[in-house]
Amino acid sequence: MAKLNIAPTKSNLLSIKEQLSVAVDGYDLLEQKREILVMELMRMVEKVKLLEGEIEKVVSKAYPSLQQMLMTVGSDRIERIAHGVKYDYKMKEKSVVAGGMNFNSIEVELPKLQLFYSFMGTFADSDKVMVEFFNLLNLLTEMASIRTIVWRLANEVKKTQRRVNALDKMIIPQTKETKTYIESVLEERERENVFVLKSLKNRKSS
Repeated sequence: MAKLNIAPTKSNLLSIKEQLSVAVDGYDLLEQKREILVMELMRMVEKVKLLEGEIEKVVSKAYPSLQQMLMTVGSDRIERIAHGVKYDYKMKEKSVVAGGMNFNSIEVELPKLQLFYSFMGTFADSDKVMVEFFNLLNLLTEMASIRTIVWRLANEVKKTQRRVNALDKMIIPQTKETKTYIESVLEERERENVFVLKSLKNRKSS
């Protein structure tokens, strides 16, 4: 690792020592931040896995119910029923704290579920399908929000890891090497000064 190109002076030595102290403290703080972010990321990934399991269970009920409904009443009647169902959804950005950091995510405000039994010629099976797909929609919106946070957490972990690596592999070793170099030059100068002073003293005394 090449040392920094600065003059070996006492003032520069003090400056380098201060820079080294800041770099070491920064490394420790960033390493702590990285560990916290990784732990939070693992927790969120585990939550994603659990949600995936729930979504799979709901899908395994919802789509067979829809298929059964198609076989029972036909696609034309289902389309007419669908036209009579109206829902409004609101999507907004929200701030989420994860790993001690604020992340922007999305939030979908779902309307209250309404059942349309005996409305426009519908029947209990159509309401059952609607309930199951409404549950699926709830889970999917939650998954979308969590995946957004996971993606941003992963990016933050990468950025923090790059900074940790830069400090650990380049900045701190380079600063240490520069500090050692300046100290050795100053010590050598000090020894030379002592030798010169002794020589002068010996000449005066002879």
